[in-house]
Amino acid sequence: MSIRQAWPEEAPVLAAIVERAYAPWVPVIGRRPMPMEDDYPGRIAAGEAWVLEEAGAPVALVVIEQHPDHLLLDNIAVDPARQGRGEGQMLLDFVEAEAARRGLPEVRLYTNILMERNIALYARRGYAETGREVQKGFSRVFMAKPVSGSAATAPR
Repeated sequence: MSIRQAWPEEAPVLAAIVERAYAPWVPVIGRRPMPMEDDYPGRIAAGEAWVLEEAGAPVALVVIEQHPDHLLLDNIAVDPARQGRGEGQMLLDFVEAEAARRGLPEVRLYTNILMERNIALYARRGYAETGREVQKGFSRVFMAKPVSGSAATAPR
């Protein structure tokens, strides 16, 4: 298994993985989560979509956005048939390492307030809650985690 940037022809595959991964959350939050409506061709063109592949086929994905002072983890999705195998953890490791590689001091993310399982998972990974806010009709929990090895966190 390896992680690489997504290819343009994979946009429908990414959208399908996200559709399957987020479908259980629709009844919980009462509407389709934002990742289900994302522009995957645009994300791929911007270099923001990365896939975890096995035997040349994407099985999970992560969407990241670079900002001046952090890397935003916008979306992470693992095909439900593959959940529980550590693939999400592999992608989180990648995102944190990528932030450090880019010299950014932290990874930030947000998730729906009703996605309690995800909030707990991120907290176990060392992400701390930084706030709560309603945006675009979604009640969101914002979290951040410092990364080691970045120029901004390295001792001087």
